[in-house]
Amino acid sequence: MSTMIDILSEPAILVALIALIGLIAQKKGIADTVKGTTKTFVGFLVIAAGAGILSGSLTPFGSMFEEAFNVSGVVPNNEAVVALALTDYGTTTALIMFFGMIVNILIARFTRYKYIFLTGHHTLYLACMLAVIMAVAGFNTFGLIAAGSVALGIVMTLSPAILQPFMRQLTGNDNVALGHFSAVGYAASGLVGKLFKGSKETSTENIKFPNGLGFLRDSTVSIALTMIVMYLIVAFFAGPTFIEAELSGGTNFLVFSLIQAGTFAAGVFVILSGVRLVLAEIVPAFKGISTKLVPNAKPALDVPIIFTYAPNAVLIGFFSSFLGGIASMVAMIFLGGVIILPGVVPHFFTGAAAGVFGNATGGFKGSVAGAFVNGIIISFLPVFLMPVLGDLGFANTTFSDADFGVSGLFFGSLANYAGPIAITISLAVIILLMIVPGKKKNNNQSEESKVG
Repeated sequence: MSTMIDILSEPAILVALIALIGLIAQKKGIADTVKGTTKTFVGFLVIAAGAGILSGSLTPFGSMFEEAFNVSGVVPNNEAVVALALTDYGTTTALIMFFGMIVNILIARFTRYKYIFLTGHHTLYLACMLAVIMAVAGFNTFGLIAAGSVALGIVMTLSPAILQPFMRQLTGNDNVALGHFSAVGYAASGLVGKLFKGSKETSTENIKFPNGLGFLRDSTVSIALTMIVMYLIVAFFAGPTFIEAELSGGTNFLVFSLIQAGTFAAGVFVILSGVRLVLAEIVPAFKGISTKLVPNAKPALDVPIIFTYAPNAVLIGFFSSFLGGIASMVAMIFLGGVIILPGVVPHFFTGAAAGVFGNATGGFKGSVAGAFVNGIIISFLPVFLMPVLGDLGFANTTFSDADFGVSGLFFGSLANYAGPIAITISLAVIILLMIVPGKKKNNNQSEESKVG
């Protein structure tokens, strides 16, 4: 069972298998099949390595921030909740994950929602949350796995579906979807961006710099310099004593901060390189699945896949979302009750994506405002989710991304107040609504991709 969790939760292996199936379905030669599968596998490992580099450089920044401004509270963390729950719910999590993927494929095959969710670790996290919720609702073992699998398959389908109009606007095609459970925040950012009616001229990627600052058009340079300034400011407030004793292992606090800022920029560069490699292979390979097995299906891939479309918006979105988190934290201090600290890692990944979507619809202003709204959403949703998780036995920790909050509140509230019957009815109604045929559509564009 643990082996199945390991395989299904590894995006590199999962997507490589999908590429292999797609290439075989297209009857490609052995050489092309091996090449496409291997490059897809390696590309996702490159993305994962870049994400690891980023997370490693952001972790000390979060500690420095808390020390510098003397704040304490709850930092939303998907991994923390899952680590607690897997001890008791490991087997049911694995089964819900496996059958949830099958439900996702069946929905894509037999309804107008043609999205196959391929971000394995997010699937694992949501499967785990649903396993606990369905157990508390009072389902027996079979019912728990069945209800959890259907719920997971539904969310795996609808999350990329609500974002696809924005993905088409961003990418200029309908080939790839986004598989990351913070779609509510990204869609909100795209909608906020529309208020500013952006254009190519107002895009974050067309910021006009004076001649002497033309080097800032290079995203690697601009990201590195910006993060150096951010790290140094927070380092001065945190002080050398704390940093050198707790974080740097005795290395000078300014040198340590400089290295971490540069490491952050290196992580972004590695991610962008991996994304280009994966996109070059997975889209052609997936055509085998979209033509042979699930007609018109689209792969829903992890969030870094969109970073290449607007590298400047990635950084702007991170800062704006983080500022939204800080503003929310200040509001919570005055309101009393639980204080959600802005987690640097979730604000980077979700804020960056929100910035990219906001820029696609509203240019620079849309990127700033949309990501700021995302920061507020992922700060306050965990506050409302915490009582649900607390009732389930996980007080003092909560999930970080928006879709976990929305689906957790929905199913968790039903579990706590209405039980298995209400959950079963709600799942049946949602599936029936998804099966109902949409309006006539043009060739390869699915009905929900017309919305917006």
